[in-house]
Amino acid sequence: MPFRQFLVCKEALKRELGVEPEEATRALVERAEMPNMESLKEPIADGGPPEVELSRLEARAEPPRTAVLVPEKPSIAVLPFQNMSGDAEQEYFTDGVVEEITTALSHVNWLFVIARNSAFAYKGQAIDVTRVARELGVRYVLEGSVRKAGSRLRVAGQLIEAAAGVSLWADRFEGDVSEVFELQDLVASSVVGAISPRLEQAEMARAKRKPTESLDAYDHYLRGMASLYRWTREGQEEALPQFYKAVALDPDFAAAEGAAAWCYFWRMANRWMTDRQKETAEVSRLVGNVAISGHDDAVALAFSGLALGYVTGDYEAASALADRALVLNPNCATAWCASGYLKSCYDDPDIAIEHLSRARRLSPLDPLTFFMQTCTAFAHFVAGRYDVAWPLAEAASRTQPYYLTGLRVAAASNAMAGRLDAASKHIARALALDPDLKLANLTHVAGHIRPAYFARYAEALRLAGLPE
Repeated sequence: MPFRQFLVCKEALKRELGVEPEEATRALVERAEMPNMESLKEPIADGGPPEVELSRLEARAEPPRTAVLVPEKPSIAVLPFQNMSGDAEQEYFTDGVVEEITTALSHVNWLFVIARNSAFAYKGQAIDVTRVARELGVRYVLEGSVRKAGSRLRVAGQLIEAAAGVSLWADRFEGDVSEVFELQDLVASSVVGAISPRLEQAEMARAKRKPTESLDAYDHYLRGMASLYRWTREGQEEALPQFYKAVALDPDFAAAEGAAAWCYFWRMANRWMTDRQKETAEVSRLVGNVAISGHDDAVALAFSGLALGYVTGDYEAASALADRALVLNPNCATAWCASGYLKSCYDDPDIAIEHLSRARRLSPLDPLTFFMQTCTAFAHFVAGRYDVAWPLAEAASRTQPYYLTGLRVAAASNAMAGRLDAASKHIARALALDPDLKLANLTHVAGHIRPAYFARYAEALRLAGLPE
């Protein structure tokens, strides 16, 4: 019951994040369970690791936005800035400014920074800072605005200590559009300085690296990212040309090449590839470039590792990229997700679950939650925990009903759990979206998986009704 769940969550959070529940939380749980305290002296049931219990709790239903435990280290969420340009077309530029500020802050190793995707779940909403901080589990919130008029740019920001509702810092920075990176750095440095006077200059110097010297390349990159985040076929088809235009203007623009490789990941996963051999070779080329020019860009390395492992099956090289990303930026949810995915397909499923759980904590409202849930479900599947796997996979499929990998993992997990009716329904749905899918061409969409894992996966899908 609730107290046992509290103990499981407490243990997992202590191990993963070094976090203890606040006194008020402990008191609340204890009062709720006071009549039954004697019954809680028995060990936690099931005997599985806390991550397994945590995943099972999460899988049963999509939870409402509730309070998240705040880490002991300073924690911050950068909320979507307002576009004050009077031109909706400039929305992508405003979002790009916020993403760069978030990235700069995430390089400060004593800060816990919520990932961009979760913070952007609040885009377009009337913001109650106290509520947002409670839901994301942070002490500080940064909000602001961007105004771009011709060649002039103004970035304004306000740092709020959410619990007290106190503004710690507020300022605005103006300059030419060509100075956008310097203005972003000024905002990030000012925020860090307001949170702690002990600014770590070495970390911030690394964070101030410009992604590109070409503003035109940066503009194409931001347009591509805006399309990529839609996670649709049309979005990917719009995003790829933008990334290639960015690279044409700056051949060393690793972020754009990593994002292009990530597009090919989704093309393969959803059977959108038109020339598999050519596109596979292109992934290898893009990732090779990122490994050279993007050796200090955590997100580019993470995207590249995901794409390389899935599309080409080069697990060793893919893991090296993901590991490098984690060393560069331990606050990067994308890097933890990439590492978790790779380990679920090739290596240790329990370590995969730990890394995916870390990604979820860094980005609790991420629009890619369905992908993280699917990867976690597959990790439980290969570990033989089918009753934990199928609810997670089904939750992912409810969130994104057109994600074919989620449907296949749901079918396989249900089949191995003895839920053949549910398994056949997921297979029917998958075949309706992809009529040509068969066991014979499963590798074309399942990606490269450890042979023992793939054999079990294929057998489960056969049991679920996937034709030979």
